[in-house]
Amino acid sequence: MKTYKFRIVMEQDEDRVYIVSVPSLRGCYSQGDTIIEATENVKDAIRLHIEAREALGEPVPVEVLLDEVEVSV
Repeated sequence: MKTYKFRIVMEQDEDRVYIVSVPSLRGCYSQGDTIIEATENVKDAIRLHIEAREALGEPVPVEVLLDEVEVSV
């Protein structure tokens, strides 16, 4: 079994639901009522996304984090 690591982006919408996206996996999103639930749900979404790519013979993107920046305004 192969292990992958992906960055996720989590935001809370106006209904206080946490929306999670995976920038490296275009179209891979999930949500949850809590941060923990949203994180677990996006893990399932990532698994399904990877399984679908593999079934179609598509490569799974390899994510490389070059750097992060912090900006004060």
